[in-house]
Order: sequence, then C-alpha cells, then structure tokens
Amino acid sequence: MLFTARNNNIAGIKYRDSTFTIMYRGVPVGRGVVRGFYQAAHSARNVETTVSVDQTNLMQADAAALVRDVTVYDRVELRVMGDVSAKIRIIGITSPSVQVSLDCAIVISPSKQSLVSKQCGFDGLQV
Repeated sequence: MLFTARNNNIAGIKYRDSTFTIMYRGVPVGRGVVRGFYQAAHSARNVETTVSVDQTNLMQADAAALVRDVTVYDRVELRVMGDVSAKIRIIGITSPSVQVSLDCAIVISPSKQSLVSKQCGFDGLQV
C-alpha cells in the first residue's frame, strides 16, 4: 500500500510507528504497519507499507460480493482505520505527543491497481 503524507503546516511533524486496520464490508481483513518518520514543513512524502491479509477474516467477509466487486464492477470499497501518534517540531522545540484517529473510505480499481476515490477524516485529538 502506497500513500502520500502531506504537511502543509509551518512546523515539522515526527510520526511514531502506526498500525492500521483495513476493513471490507465491516470485517477486518488486513493490517498494515507504517514505520515512524519525520516530515518537514510544507512537504509531501510517499509512505509505503505492506498489508498483511487475514485469510480467515477474508473468508468471513462476503466472498461472493468481493469477487463481484472485482470482476464485474472493477472497484473495491475499503475502509482504513488507525491511530496516529505524532510530535510537532517548530524552531527546534518539540511538543508533547498528540494522537489522532484516522478513518478513510477508499475505492480501488483492481485491474488498474489504482485509487479511484478517497475520503479521509481525523477525529479524537488527544494530548
């Protein structure tokens, strides 16, 4: 899984390791781990992670619907959820950790191996 992290702020952000759950039709079917990294202010960075697929849970998901989504519609709707812990760094000063919950609805095209659409939200800012 490849995604782009964008930081449009005037401060740098130091991310800690994060784990994300990938869901299909409400069933967790995989997990991805993103290693911690630093992102400079006003930058974009490609971040890559390998997703481990849970075959047992995948079988519990509606397998016929998944096959239909792939073969007939060439689109699979997934939900990516997880908590991100980070510290903000500006003028050499690092903030205490903050935690944000990430929730993204994405649609992929299996034949093109590309993203069709995404809608992401952040929630639960904690210090």
